[in-house]
Amino acid sequence: MAITAAQVKELRQRTAAGMMDCKKALQEADGDMELAIENMRKSGQAKAAKKAGNIAAEGTILIKTEAGVAALVEINCQTDFVAKDNNFLAFANEVADAAVASKATIEELQAQFEEKRITLVTKIGENINVRRVEYIEGALLASYSHGATIGVVVAGEGDAESLKHIAMHVAASKPDYINPADVPASVVENEQRIQLDILKTENDALEESKKKPVDLLEKIIIGRMKKFTGEISLTGQAFIMEPKKTVGAILKEKGLTVSSFVRLEVGEGIEKKSEDFAAEVEAQIAAAKG
Repeated sequence: MAITAAQVKELRQRTAAGMMDCKKALQEADGDMELAIENMRKSGQAKAAKKAGNIAAEGTILIKTEAGVAALVEINCQTDFVAKDNNFLAFANEVADAAVASKATIEELQAQFEEKRITLVTKIGENINVRRVEYIEGALLASYSHGATIGVVVAGEGDAESLKHIAMHVAASKPDYINPADVPASVVENEQRIQLDILKTENDALEESKKKPVDLLEKIIIGRMKKFTGEISLTGQAFIMEPKKTVGAILKEKGLTVSSFVRLEVGEGIEKKSEDFAAEVEAQIAAAKG
């Protein structure tokens, strides 16, 4: 059966697949449009399943804000080249728009966009993942994106531009908590044990006459713990734009308050495969020699 250009065009519009793939699918389905689509879906699912084991640690972080709520969404791919692809970015934006509109969970978003994800995997040839979504609410939300790989939203009160500078600081300095007092007791106790072991080892290595007394060791531990909780807390960190001042001091000067913040970075927590290019070339040469 002869396949017309109009049929190929319609199938392309309905599946977003390439022209030759559409023509082949129609030929195999004897011109049956619905059968061609079904076969292409099955083929796409098979290809997506094969790609599912590939590590997808590149991608983009998108921030969408609507009516006092911001959604931060991470969509992953395998290479930074695909992370800039228009088809990938269009898909990512569609997911992010749906997230902020519905406040859907990550599982709901994954289910909602699974068919489109499979189609995109088939078209691009890389594993694609809808990985994370985080929501943050507030009357004033300041957002900052760094190269599409880091996204930050800060909720608070005060001047919008000044709060955006705080968001930029969060992007650069990665605080875990707002205030030192917010650091959980379990985290403090664990670090205190580590510092105590380090201090004891250092002290034991000294000559007897130079060993520090117990009361001095306790004061040193207190100082180290104050430094530790300050370094992992927003208000205790040195402000990136004025390093001689803490963020806490800047907040006070500007009349700002921070109630919460979210920071996402592409690929954090994903174990990436280490690439040894020289070893890979040697292996290919050896395989070619047989």
